[in-house]
Amino acid sequence: MSLNQWRSGEAAHAIEVSVRNDTTTPVRFQDVQLVTASFVKLPPERVDTTLGRTPRTDLRIPYGQARCDPARIPAVRPATVIAHIQVGNGPLRKVTFTIPHPDPTLSGLVNAECGAFILRESADVTFGDSWTHEGKELRGDLLVTRKTGNEAVAIDDLGGTTHFNILPVSGKRHPVVVLEPGVRSLEIPVVVTPARCDPHAFGEAKKAFLFPVWGTVADGETYWLIATPSKQTQATMLSYAEDTCGISN
Repeated sequence: MSLNQWRSGEAAHAIEVSVRNDTTTPVRFQDVQLVTASFVKLPPERVDTTLGRTPRTDLRIPYGQARCDPARIPAVRPATVIAHIQVGNGPLRKVTFTIPHPDPTLSGLVNAECGAFILRESADVTFGDSWTHEGKELRGDLLVTRKTGNEAVAIDDLGGTTHFNILPVSGKRHPVVVLEPGVRSLEIPVVVTPARCDPHAFGEAKKAFLFPVWGTVADGETYWLIATPSKQTQATMLSYAEDTCGISN
């Protein structure tokens, strides 16, 4: 048994519990639960899946919010997977599987989530609500809003997604902007363009609206967070892309 995460799991805050069965005896998983001090424990997830011989079958389950420290990213903690399983015609029983430590998937999730937590303790980056379709571009603003403290917060870079490019109107520069001490908020005018135009891509848009933003507080470490547009802005961006790419519904 191991842990993995597909692209579709990032947006859903879910992981794959990957199970191998080397025998011909069917094994039924009734429910599955991740248990680790690194994340809030969620109730067991009902999966009701019977596995025959298989080199790998993924059972998707949600995972809880990471337990983060406001000053540093904590080391990942040991993890187990608890499941109620039935082997062949045997009784349903509770089994605990130990995940080899440190698990790289959980380490990556802790680093990403706690880095974003630290950055958002000082300032958050969100999408504005007003967007204008100008030629082959969509123009609007990202909003940088101070949360706590009064240190300088540099927005170092903006990242696109599988489907959209995003660039500051001011052009590529490092940092993009700095929220200076005493300033509560500022706007970053941006230009959005399609990163790809094939219809199949938009049909498989699992991470189309997960925009990474890198930032640094004072002289500290650089972390990144995910800025996600509102549903209304997502609809605006999708409509713009379909129009610009000539994709009909």
